[in-house]
Amino acid sequence: MDIQHNIADILKNVEASANKVGKTLDDITVIAVTKTVDYKRANEAIEAGLNNLGENRVQEFMNKYEQMDNSNINWHIIGHLQTNKVKYIINKVKLIHSLESLSLAEEINKRSKQHGVITEVLIELNIGEEESKFGIKNDELIDFIKSIENLEYIKIVGLMTVAPYVENKEDVRWVFKEMKNLYDVVSNMSFKNVQMKYLSMGMTNDYDVAIEEGSNVIRIGTAIFGSRVYN
Repeated sequence: MDIQHNIADILKNVEASANKVGKTLDDITVIAVTKTVDYKRANEAIEAGLNNLGENRVQEFMNKYEQMDNSNINWHIIGHLQTNKVKYIINKVKLIHSLESLSLAEEINKRSKQHGVITEVLIELNIGEEESKFGIKNDELIDFIKSIENLEYIKIVGLMTVAPYVENKEDVRWVFKEMKNLYDVVSNMSFKNVQMKYLSMGMTNDYDVAIEEGSNVIRIGTAIFGSRVYN
């Protein structure tokens, strides 16, 4: 598996998709999802030009964080985050993609205050309302933001979703359209701790469609590192 070659192909495809909607490659953040990938292979992605790495599990993140030179890495927590794991990642990650409950927001705020930092987060939405996925429903978004806008050590900087897996990626275009619509709605409202910058949607199977519909953050694992066995 030639990681450098895979990344070159992905960046070429990302640029083509971005150009379709009047954007450039520089407008899109490509996160290499390193779940189950050892730190040496993760380093290959860094060497190939991707310095944004995404982890689903806190323990796996911590293992890599301790083994790698983090001076040139932007770490992203993209999986479900348990409140009892928050204390391990504050002040170490650039962005938490998976805020989806008041209790989690309060814990992030508490731990961020202890470190004297403001933690940037994305609100995770479950647009497809799949029982197997986390995230709030789209009609709950505004009330959720209102419930946490007084938390001074959190900054909401965008939205995230994981689209349903389908054979034909066109079948999830509606999910990305709905996300972009919600992103625009929130962008045009005023909240104390909100500055919309990132729309995180699109993975190996559908990132080109996501970019066409407004995504500026994509999360790529399989297309970079190959298929993996998940425990």
